[in-house]
Amino acid sequence: MKRKILATSALSAVAVFGMSGALLAGDLVVSNWDGYMAPDAIEAFSAETGNGAELVLHGTNEEIMGKLIASKGKGYDVVFVSSPFAEVLHNLGLAETLDHAKLPNLANLYPEAGELAHDPGNMFSVPYAWGTTGLCYRSDALAEAPGSWMDLLSPAEDVSGKTTMLATDRWLLGAGFLAKGYSVNETDPDKVAEVRDLLIDAKHTLLAYDDTTFYAKLVSGEAELVQAWDGWCNYGIAENSDIKYVIPEEGSDLWVDTMVILKNSENKDAAYDFVNFILDAKNHGWAAENILYKVPNKPAMESLSEDFLASYPNMAISPEELITYEQLRDVGEAQRLYARTVSEIKAAP
Repeated sequence: MKRKILATSALSAVAVFGMSGALLAGDLVVSNWDGYMAPDAIEAFSAETGNGAELVLHGTNEEIMGKLIASKGKGYDVVFVSSPFAEVLHNLGLAETLDHAKLPNLANLYPEAGELAHDPGNMFSVPYAWGTTGLCYRSDALAEAPGSWMDLLSPAEDVSGKTTMLATDRWLLGAGFLAKGYSVNETDPDKVAEVRDLLIDAKHTLLAYDDTTFYAKLVSGEAELVQAWDGWCNYGIAENSDIKYVIPEEGSDLWVDTMVILKNSENKDAAYDFVNFILDAKNHGWAAENILYKVPNKPAMESLSEDFLASYPNMAISPEELITYEQLRDVGEAQRLYARTVSEIKAAP
């Protein structure tokens, strides 16, 4: 999943930190999206543990996966990837089988975080953030609140042309799968074709496919109803309280972003130290407070104020509710079908 690049981030396209501010040979290498952890996290980790570390940035899951597969994971120690990609790393034998004794702060996670379908028991990945995908809308512009994915895919006449959908394959198709009552991991070619046709029809009512600025379009009024990750909807809510978020009646996917230690890490102990450092409630809580994403860390979430949760109601969705939604999974060779289908949707007149 793509991430908003925060204005507060002090990181450049490649940020490098050692104990003295310079890259040291043999330093821990962490790859993450920009702005997805505290700007001083690497420096604080080094100061606390004595481990030299560097942060390199990736823009997408696909970008870092290409590098990891090509290198067999060498040159990296800890990577942040969404759960289907963590599952691929495991299936390829590139993910470390985790020694929980080296991660005492796993105890901070909600029990539900150990029940995730892609990795029951957190055997090869540690969840960092999780959430839903739904509808983000201007409550002051719509005649009534949306309640179904079809409100987006076949919008009212006065809303047509003022809607956006996510451009990324899994989430674009996911809206269609959910609208039809199918699995978000559906692989039946006939059902995929049915969803393709639905999304081609929906394309004629769209303002844009948009993964990055849809919330700004809501703020400006250019859009009135968009498909959105819950955390990104919160960016709009922060600027305009008339923006609201709802999970449609047909449901949502459960997206999970994870931390994975690479099996070929040359700094395995430091990698464990880093993951454990992030799982400290204060460090993990930074993500909830600053990027407005739910984290699966119980004391971190319990530290959020009532006023904060009132301002961003989707932050209060419980772990019990989250795990009722179907998690995005590695669909293997069907990913080729997904990519081809999305190409056909976007190429359609």
